[in-house]
Amino acid sequence: MLLAVDAGNTNIVFALVDQARTIRARWRIATDPRRTADEYVVWLNQLLALEGFSRDDVEGVVIGTVVPRALHNLEVLAEKYFGSAALVAGRDIPWDIALDVDEPGNVGADRALNVIAAHAKYDGDLVIVDFGTATTFDVADYSGAYKGGIIAPGINLSLDALVAAAAKLPRIAIEAPEDPSVVGRTTVSQMQIGIFWGYVAMIEGLVARLRAEIGRPARVIATGGLAILFERHTDAFDAIEPDLTIQGLAILWQRCHI
Repeated sequence: MLLAVDAGNTNIVFALVDQARTIRARWRIATDPRRTADEYVVWLNQLLALEGFSRDDVEGVVIGTVVPRALHNLEVLAEKYFGSAALVAGRDIPWDIALDVDEPGNVGADRALNVIAAHAKYDGDLVIVDFGTATTFDVADYSGAYKGGIIAPGINLSLDALVAAAAKLPRIAIEAPEDPSVVGRTTVSQMQIGIFWGYVAMIEGLVARLRAEIGRPARVIATGGLAILFERHTDAFDAIEPDLTIQGLAILWQRCHI
């Protein structure tokens, strides 16, 4: 089995993926570049055992990261505890897609991986919305080429900035308000409306603008940990694929092992 590691700015996701690219188990830990390989393996050993696996089941490790400082300890983890030199997406394994943008070297690994996985599953033009630390909108054409996109603050980041800058505003849970009215009667309800429905409006508005600019029918795919938060509250998405980045890692791994 493959251990796929998606190192993001907020969390690192570890996933066990079988040869059919089925995710057999996944775990999430807060991103901390200071965390050592020894700390990772103590945590992973227990989680593997809880799912009925062990380190012996892992045949290889593939890493995608947007946090360069976290990479070294993850590579040490792979070599020291899984007996395998990790392959790093974009460095050791080429993307094999066209990065049709002005600065292809600055395209985040997660965004390229999302495009690879989405194009492998869906035909035609695509818009991929990834809910992470930032919310990104990526455009891929019918050939699978990455054409560019949008970077917006993630919803948690937006709330953090609001609470930090306004002394009297409380921290609230990010969830759809129970009352359908968008006229809030309390400070908390007004914040919930602004954060949640304001974010939905941003998603719908940017998706509409992207579709208009593409000029052809485009399927919109949502991914990332917070995608399900909005699934029932907007018709902007054609599909929810929570694990696109992990699937992209598995696809790259298989390409270089065929």
